[in-house]
Formats: sequence, structure tokens, C-alpha cells
Amino acid sequence: MKPYKWHMLICTGSRCTEDGEAEALFSQLGEKLKARGLHDGDLRVKRTRCSCFAICKEGPIVTIHPDGTWYNRVTPEVLDEILDKHLKGGEVVEEHVYHQA
Repeated sequence: MKPYKWHMLICTGSRCTEDGEAEALFSQLGEKLKARGLHDGDLRVKRTRCSCFAICKEGPIVTIHPDGTWYNRVTPEVLDEILDKHLKGGEVVEEHVYHQA
């Protein structure tokens, strides 16, 4: 098994979003990774649920490691940009960055 290139953490805590928005995004992420071939191969991505990043009401929050990029208010469309531009293209999606480590 190849090592992971990227690790995406998504806050699915109840204070981050309303109506299960972050949990739905986490579920969609699995499908989107497979559709782009990011579940296997050289750009393999691990996804993990987190309960809190302590920046409530800014969610859904997605962090990308190892580079330490935090994205806030991530919608399904923004998630597509992150996958295509950041993870596949190596370019941070600046207009959606909350914090860069």
C-alpha cells in the first residue's frame, strides 16, 4: 500500500455547521476522491472527521496536511476547487483560505 500524499481533516462537530452540512461534505468527499483517482496512487488522500477546530461558526472547516492550509466555509463547489487546484494541481485556493501554517 502506498503512503498518503495528503491528509484532509473535516470538522463535523455540531457547533461548526447546522443541519449536518459538514457530515454531508465528509460523505461527498469520499465519492469525489474516488472520482478523481485521489483514493489511490501517488496523490493518495486520507480523510478524517474531527470534532472541533475551535473556530466555531466558520464551518465547514477543512484542513490540508502536510502543508497546514485551513479552508473555511467550504461548500461542495469549494471542495471541488480544493481537490482540483490544491491537491491535484499543487496550488492553494487563496480566496478560501482561513489560515496558512
